[in-house]
Amino acid sequence: MAYDRQRFGLGVCSGTAVLASAALVACLPGVALAQSSAPTAASQQEIQELRAELQAIKAESDAAKAEEAEREARIAQLQRRLDIAAGVPPAAAAAQQAEIAELPSSDAENNPEAGPPPPPDRRFELFGFAQVDYIQDFNRVDPAWDATLRPSKIPTTRGQFGSDGQSVVSVRQSRFGMQTSQPIDGKDLFIKFDFDLFGTGVDAGQTTFRLRNFYGSWGPLLIGQTNSVFMDGDIFPNTIDYWGPTGMVFLRDPQIRLTYKKGPNEFAAALEHPSNDVDPGTLREIDPSLGAVQGDEKIPDFTAHYRYDAGWGHVQVAGILRRIGFDTPATPDNQPKGSELGWGVDLTSNIKPTKTDVVHLGVVYGHGIASYMNDGGTDLAPHGTASVISTVHAGAVPLLGVVAYLDHQWNSQFASSVGYSLTQVDNSSLQAFNAYRMGQYASVNFLWTPDKHILLGAEFLWGQREDKDGATGDDSRVQFSAKYSFSSNDFFQ
Repeated sequence: MAYDRQRFGLGVCSGTAVLASAALVACLPGVALAQSSAPTAASQQEIQELRAELQAIKAESDAAKAEEAEREARIAQLQRRLDIAAGVPPAAAAAQQAEIAELPSSDAENNPEAGPPPPPDRRFELFGFAQVDYIQDFNRVDPAWDATLRPSKIPTTRGQFGSDGQSVVSVRQSRFGMQTSQPIDGKDLFIKFDFDLFGTGVDAGQTTFRLRNFYGSWGPLLIGQTNSVFMDGDIFPNTIDYWGPTGMVFLRDPQIRLTYKKGPNEFAAALEHPSNDVDPGTLREIDPSLGAVQGDEKIPDFTAHYRYDAGWGHVQVAGILRRIGFDTPATPDNQPKGSELGWGVDLTSNIKPTKTDVVHLGVVYGHGIASYMNDGGTDLAPHGTASVISTVHAGAVPLLGVVAYLDHQWNSQFASSVGYSLTQVDNSSLQAFNAYRMGQYASVNFLWTPDKHILLGAEFLWGQREDKDGATGDDSRVQFSAKYSFSSNDFFQ
């Protein structure tokens, strides 16, 4: 027979008076047992307090983890921006993954519409700056080049470009670009594209598109247009003049490059696009048909450099070998024609004697290397005696370039750059009397950077050109510049 325990208990405890005392005694142990097994009001409050304390500690721990993740992400972002500012391609994928923190899960939960964070080993940046230059020229230069000081564009005949004095306001230095990277097969694929508005060549004097860099690099292989391997861009001083010192190698060239790095040592070699500057000199006076002599580019230029980096700075030695060819269009067999061997050696260095000073030094010498120089000279020119045509031949023109500059940081906001540069050409016997022989360039400035995005500066510049016959021309000017830089990293964290 089944019994209802609840009903049975009630029946016992509600018996007759005679059994009341016994029933009460029988019921009390059960009640006491029930009371002892149930938590008291005090113990429940204690449990709630413990739970609240535990939740608070967990919340503090989660907040600390999120703060640490954000701090690591900020560190990685600043490192990326530093690499970009210094022109250094991103590190290997493994290093990137170690440096870049993931988005905290709490952020993803609070912003479900934002979607998952981008992979930490992939980067994309838009960058550039808007710059305006006000130039007050005290003399006069070729009007197609009035927004910068190139000694080769200074007239040696007074009044050639008009009376002295010219005011120029230009935005041609303004720049825009993008760069991106992602790992492919354990190596970073890095791509950079940027341009400014400083017209050259047929666009000289115009505010128009001018390609600076457009290349991709993957591991040791680089393909595209960027600084020549024969060049050391790190010796370019902190000037606000666009073209800069005359006596340094400076050329962005289409190329196929291989680079090997180990520790402080770097070796690079490249095949680069050839561009021959041929001066027919006075040959047209011997035979007017020879005035159409032009350069040919039958094989690429070969360039290489070795570089050593250290805490005190760096030193680099670079070399070039090139075929400098010429021919005459629209003549039988394109005669006269021929070629010469061009070669050069460029020794450069940055030295940091103090934490606030950098000394930029460079010496370059070679034959037929003017196409790689920042300003002035020609690669190939005629030699011989004009009256004896059989002695006339083409020769690679010798050239010497020197640059010496000091960049000094006065404090966190103020800096200056001062220095001198020279290009000297050993003219051939049959070059014209007004052929470029020597250019000198000097400048000093004072720069103010109240914020990393803003630069204000004033600069005094002087230049001089000397021709083969000894005629000279000078130019001096002051330049005031304002630059506002931007990066997509500033807007999208």
